[in-house]
Amino acid sequence: MRPLNSRDGRATVDIALVIPLSGSAGMFGPSSEACATLAAEEINAMGGILDRPVRLHPVDSGAPLPRLAAQIGRMVDRGEIDGVVGWHLSNARKVITPQTAGRVPYVYTTFYEGGENADGVYMVGETPDQQLFPALRWLRAESGLRRWCVVGNDYVWPRETARATREFTAGTDISIVGETYVPLGGRDFRRALDLIRDSPAQGVLLFMVGADCAAFNRTFARAGLDESRLRLSMMIGEDVLYAGGAGSTRGLYTASGYFESVISPEGMDFGSRYTRRFGTFAPALNNIGESCYEGMLLFAALAETARSLDPQLIERHAAQVGYAGPRGEVRVRGAHTTQPVFLADADALRFSVLAELHG
Repeated sequence: MRPLNSRDGRATVDIALVIPLSGSAGMFGPSSEACATLAAEEINAMGGILDRPVRLHPVDSGAPLPRLAAQIGRMVDRGEIDGVVGWHLSNARKVITPQTAGRVPYVYTTFYEGGENADGVYMVGETPDQQLFPALRWLRAESGLRRWCVVGNDYVWPRETARATREFTAGTDISIVGETYVPLGGRDFRRALDLIRDSPAQGVLLFMVGADCAAFNRTFARAGLDESRLRLSMMIGEDVLYAGGAGSTRGLYTASGYFESVISPEGMDFGSRYTRRFGTFAPALNNIGESCYEGMLLFAALAETARSLDPQLIERHAAQVGYAGPRGEVRVRGAHTTQPVFLADADALRFSVLAELHG
């Protein structure tokens, strides 16, 4: 017998929550799962999606990519899920989209390199023109930083973001003076440190993931490079600060659509609800985990506006979609969302917001 899906009368809306539970990004898994769980509970308290309660099915995006693709493919083929939501690396997204395109809606919650156009995919996160490039302009204007080198993990997001950054800087007085890449999970940073030390770079664009980023920050500080060069890290939350230690955060900046330290009624209320639900020792609340909460809100808003889980119907109605969340009012524009983006620097083990950025 073919398994029932929601269009066949299943009583729930089932979502594959694809988050890193292992690997270099695994430290982001607990906060991502907690935030998505809170969103699902709150959505259910308000009547669910299309009058059905939501069920989450966590899937480890840190699994080998062929295994991840096969698992999502099976879940879609068997009608076990009505959609996919999650924070995960771009190499995982690249193997998921062929399994979901035109079949189930897919909400990808992280900032990314840009350019995704698979059917039925919607992005919560920022692209470089919304996040990275305004941060570079701000640091140029406020701190005089013109020369940067790139240190990244060796996969799609760092390399494509570096390529886009080179194109952006070509029309400015900002320049990329060197690049080097480290395998995911790698801990040999000697080439990167030599590049930074021997170059005229005033800052380091850090496109590294989770535990790798924390390890690099410790090594960078031990080498004394934090005395003379800033870092702008684009995939970092408070959990990375904790893992690296307070001694590794001098001169460390990032940009994001969410920081717990942003003073707004929506953000403060979200933080209070998160703490009430998961307690004082909950996983650190950060922009990466919070994006999964946003992703669940977006998934619900897409389905409710279309009154359907069918990707084609959702696409027809997507331009009308918006919702209110911890980041404030969010609207869908094409396959992306519009939202404020902030620049922050690390103050020991927390981020302090310096400015709202404008693309």
